[in-house]
Amino acid sequence: MKQKISIDPITRLEGHARVDLFLNEDGDLANAYLIIPELRGFEKFCEGRPVEEMPRITQRICGVCPIAHHMAAAKAGDAVYHVEPPPTAIKLRELMYSAFFVADHATHFYILGGPDFVVGPDAPKAERNILGVVRKVGKEFGAKVMQLLKDNHEIAAIIGGRYIHSVSAIVGGVSKPISEPDRLDILKRALRSVEFAKESLQLFDDIVLGNPSYVDMITSDAFAHQTYYMGLVDENNNVNFYDGKVRVVSPAGVEVVKYGPEEYLDVIAEHIEPWTYLKFPYLKDIGWKGFTDGEQSGVYRASPLSRLNVADGMATPEAQAMYEKFFDTLGGKPVHSTLATHWARLIEMLYAAERSVELASDESITDPNVHTIPTEIPTEGIGIVEAPRGTLTHHYQTDERGLVQSVNLIVGTTNNYAAIDMSIVKAARELIKAGQSITDAALNKIEMAFRAYDPCMGCATHAQPGETPLKIKLFDHKHTLIDEVRRD
Repeated sequence: MKQKISIDPITRLEGHARVDLFLNEDGDLANAYLIIPELRGFEKFCEGRPVEEMPRITQRICGVCPIAHHMAAAKAGDAVYHVEPPPTAIKLRELMYSAFFVADHATHFYILGGPDFVVGPDAPKAERNILGVVRKVGKEFGAKVMQLLKDNHEIAAIIGGRYIHSVSAIVGGVSKPISEPDRLDILKRALRSVEFAKESLQLFDDIVLGNPSYVDMITSDAFAHQTYYMGLVDENNNVNFYDGKVRVVSPAGVEVVKYGPEEYLDVIAEHIEPWTYLKFPYLKDIGWKGFTDGEQSGVYRASPLSRLNVADGMATPEAQAMYEKFFDTLGGKPVHSTLATHWARLIEMLYAAERSVELASDESITDPNVHTIPTEIPTEGIGIVEAPRGTLTHHYQTDERGLVQSVNLIVGTTNNYAAIDMSIVKAARELIKAGQSITDAALNKIEMAFRAYDPCMGCATHAQPGETPLKIKLFDHKHTLIDEVRRD
């Protein structure tokens, strides 16, 4: 008998998507697809713009992670004009970026992904949200979440000029210095952020790691894939969000390549499927072998979990201690459990908060020398940062006047798209069985397989206007539609 299933509200991710599920003749899952129906077009309408406008234009791709595009665009602009920003400008960029990371990771854990753990994956859907989290952890802790977001948005506004779409990062540095009172205000807020990040990790320890059923789900084969991993590291192979080289390790954790921004096309290629607008990046030397994992597949992941897997450690002491606990608890490196990404995200939040304290404690950060005026003829440039969702690459080619001729953007969600699809298929195959009714809890756990990546379809596809509801369609083995779930 046909069963009608309604899921509301829209799944907790940025952008729009659709999941199609296909059953075989026995009624079990044959395949599943995460289909992105939005047209990717942002690169095209950037053409003809002055490259110095790109840090302001590209962050309009997304209101959730605009500072990631702001920074990648500024770094690409530096490379186009062959200019090195002053040390203070680099520190201010990284400080603003660290504050952005704290806020973004907290937003995902407490509002988007965390409700599945804090409230519970089987809880009624009306409770799997920030209000349900507040009811579980208490109003006082909920107020701390809001204070954390306010603190780090204020830091971004002090340095960046705006809360959301910053204007400070420009070609050659930043547009203005900060004052000593600004520095002290930022330091106060960053110190609070460190304490909150530690409390969040303790919360995860108590509610998630203290629950054997959660641990079993995290470590289960249904939510695991052995892929390559990608992430930005510093000269000591520690996690770095703003600068460094991109390191790639194999499913066994062995380094296979480490490359600078100008080398990315030597490492990455992109595959296209006819059923989606989003591309599938893969490791060029290994090749596209389809939606499969293992060392023979070029599929890789770029996420908080990936960054911890590729790094040899964290560059701050409290985060390093949590990094060691993470791998000790989960059986060593690399960790292939997709749902462990939530834990990795909290460790990164602590690192970003600690890094904010380090940078704000440096009194030289108020030096007024924050801009190097470009003097060379613009040509071509590539900027790479780690966005919260994964490695972000901006590549611009200009004419001699600095007008953009071509743009290529590979964003965090795009890097992860093949792995996200594979994760959905594997989870759905475990949760949908012939003769069993499809419950809301089962559908939510399928969504958890991609929610762990914190996907941003707006960044990945740059839709215009992008008003597409999420649809989940269920087909039988003859490809006859037997059920449909809409989230309008």
